Amino acid sequence: MAIRTAIGLMSGTSMDGIDAALVKTDGEAIVERGAMAFYPYSAKAQTLLKQALEDAKEIQRRDDRPGCLTEAENLITRLHVKAVKSFLEENKLEASQIDVLGFHGQTILHRPEQALTIQLGEGDRLAKATGIDVVYDMRANDMLHKGQGAPLVPIYHKALITGLPTDFQKQLPVVFVNIGGISNITYIGEELIAFDTGPGNALIDQWVQSEAGIPYDQGGMIANEGYVNETLVAKYLGNAYFDKSLPKSLDRNDFLPPRPGELGLEEGARTLAHISAAAIMKAVEQLPDIPRLWIVCGGGRHNPHIVADMKKLAQHSDTQVIRAEDAGFDGDAMEAEGWGYLAVRSLRKLPLTFPKTTGCKEPITGGVLSRS
Repeated sequence: MAIRTAIGLMSGTSMDGIDAALVKTDGEAIVERGAMAFYPYSAKAQTLLKQALEDAKEIQRRDDRPGCLTEAENLITRLHVKAVKSFLEENKLEASQIDVLGFHGQTILHRPEQALTIQLGEGDRLAKATGIDVVYDMRANDMLHKGQGAPLVPIYHKALITGLPTDFQKQLPVVFVNIGGISNITYIGEELIAFDTGPGNALIDQWVQSEAGIPYDQGGMIANEGYVNETLVAKYLGNAYFDKSLPKSLDRNDFLPPRPGELGLEEGARTLAHISAAAIMKAVEQLPDIPRLWIVCGGGRHNPHIVADMKKLAQHSDTQVIRAEDAGFDGDAMEAEGWGYLAVRSLRKLPLTFPKTTGCKEPITGGVLSRS
């Protein structure tokens, strides 16, 4: 089967910018990972996107664009055009060398119970402006087939298993953990299972922004000065979401940060980091077997408290928690790589989602193709 060259474009629930990653793949077992880059959103862009989250609460249909959403969608599209052109230039690539862009867009609403998900970004404009075919809107078809529309990257995680170092390949079941604004896991054993586990970085980011005007807790430095408030941990972990049966997925607004002044700045940062870790490890309760290896990806792996708490919570079992880099991966690039991989699968009409990853009734493909 022909190998295609794709650029995956991911802007996650942290809303901090665009990850772009090059991947060459057949959409199945062959994966050659390439360059990666991050293009941050300006403070002004982030302010607009935060307003878009609020305005999106008024959406009733997929084509609704109340409030600032049209402006935000135009911005997201322009920024992705700029990111692609910069990525090509930085890596000395021509548009003609790229077969497809896997375009996630910016999620501003995700209501699986209503089969409604909105990712801002215009695939047609991106294709015309870059001269590269684009696959976008990859969640919607899953929802039409009774799926949650998330998570979508698990099939890419499964493809990566063959590239693990030999020692790690023996440690099935393996779980890939992606800690973005929301955390999700992919369980790979006799079955492929995936779901959102709970808050990731979003609550920490929102907390330090509201309390100190800082966009995020870099390296967990604020949390270094705090302690875990067990009462608040119990409150969050008592949320009904954790008892909800699979499949399940979250909207960014399903969990909210503490009230202003409810905790001290440092206490809140440390407590929310622990909640992220505890929510991830609590997922074991809904897995068929205890994983032997956890591979931590996404921005949350840079918070040492989240990773350390995961390791501590795993001490009671024969389980190892490692960062993506320890397994030979780039934890910042993995989700963008996955979007490029999914775009190639979409071109080949291969399934993107599965009954035990999103709850769709049968394995189903997805995505909309825009020709350049």
